[in-house]
Amino acid sequence: MIVELRFDADRPREWMRRLARRLDDGQTTIQIAWIKTQAPRPAGLQALFELERMLLRNGRACGADAISKEACGNLPHQGCAPDIVIDFTGGEPESAGKLHLRPLYDGAIGEDGALAAILAGDLPFIAIRDEVSGQILDAGKPSAEVADGLSGSLDTVMARTATLLSAIVSGKPRPVPLKIDGQRHLHSKSPTAYVLSGIARAIAKRIYHLCCYSPHWRVGWRHTDGAGVWQSKDLSGSSWNTIPSPVQRFYADPFAMTWKGRTFVFFEDLDHRVGKGIISAIEFGATGPVGPVLPVLEEPWHLSYPFLIEHDDHLWMIPESTGHRDVALYRCIEFPNRWERHATLLSGLELADATIVRHQGLHYLFGASRDDAGGYSDTLSIFHANDLLGPWIPFASNPVLLDRTSARPAGNFVTIDGRLWRPIQDCAEGYGCALKLAEIVELSPTSFSQIVRHTIGPGPLWPGRKLHTLNRCGSLELIDGTSIQPKMSGLGFARQASASRSAMGVEATPV
Repeated sequence: MIVELRFDADRPREWMRRLARRLDDGQTTIQIAWIKTQAPRPAGLQALFELERMLLRNGRACGADAISKEACGNLPHQGCAPDIVIDFTGGEPESAGKLHLRPLYDGAIGEDGALAAILAGDLPFIAIRDEVSGQILDAGKPSAEVADGLSGSLDTVMARTATLLSAIVSGKPRPVPLKIDGQRHLHSKSPTAYVLSGIARAIAKRIYHLCCYSPHWRVGWRHTDGAGVWQSKDLSGSSWNTIPSPVQRFYADPFAMTWKGRTFVFFEDLDHRVGKGIISAIEFGATGPVGPVLPVLEEPWHLSYPFLIEHDDHLWMIPESTGHRDVALYRCIEFPNRWERHATLLSGLELADATIVRHQGLHYLFGASRDDAGGYSDTLSIFHANDLLGPWIPFASNPVLLDRTSARPAGNFVTIDGRLWRPIQDCAEGYGCALKLAEIVELSPTSFSQIVRHTIGPGPLWPGRKLHTLNRCGSLELIDGTSIQPKMSGLGFARQASASRSAMGVEATPV
């Protein structure tokens, strides 16, 4: 099969080379046609990208970097007509019977369309249209948590364009394309104004990081015998408390388990000074936390999101380990603080927040997958297996969803009145900013569909900027979110925490 990429002849970029490499699976011939277009060139765009490279990315490479045409790939060979055309220009479609794919960005064509959407204040909705049939074959909304400035945003958008295109070119079945109701167009800035304001924000952020630990997550808990979040669809009810942490550490991603008559909450425990997370736990009684926080699992790489599951009379944990590029299963040897690595369920991939549910006799593993330079929170992949230990088989249509508002898992699945639900992260305004509750309306080894029913954000009942995990164990409900944590308050907090622990164990401080 021959795939021809059609690019603007005046702007060869690194993202083009990455796309060509992404589509080259060893059985596909990739050729590049350089097309002269009449598109106006934003003045000084490459100089602005270079300014961002120095000030925002510390010299790191980016998909917006200018390169030579020769570096991108092979030119078309005489007499080699393409089977698929991927056109980033405004060229005429191929004849019927062939795919002529055109990426659209909020409905506009090519890199200029992507930049226009970014300058208007948001990453664009990406749609891949077949110009012969007029059909939208796939679509998605990328997340921006790793998009630094104008060049980084363009890099992220094009990386997720590659995600969609590679799935289509592979010929594997695709889910019904994502739809979006309207676009959010803010006041558009010039490239210069956008870049300068981005640099100013970056400087302000660095100053903030000098004064405060950021992000600083905290775990919220409460006991409730009545309706909880899944019933009320909000945070109302009994007040939320926090598990206090040392100033230089944060706690996040809480999961609770009652095992052999004792209940513990497990969570990510990250030392800001080191920047690497471990898994810790604290015991809970009828009135709240009892005893100290215990470190229970540490690896040379970062760990978080300690998903827990019972299977074959054993307790198991699947902590997130994207830095190690695998999904590992740990068995509890001595509850709660002795665990051993038992098996590798998946390897060679970045899969965040792996969450398993048993459904109609099968195990399904959901996770936020990442490839290339895209975000960490916008792409959902699903795997299925007959047994927890696998083998785990990927859905043929992976990724099943590219949507920053409804892809990334946020805790355990629940069943309510016979219907299966899952909490999800809404990252439209940034990573982990809000929760959504989605009903699973279709789940089989070949299909998946969900409907988002409710959105829950932080507010007066849970102050802060973020809310991104929801779990329950018996009457114990758990959430998490962020708060402002000045670095200079460490000494006072340490004295207060020490006195509290000496007097009454671990204090449960109301929010």
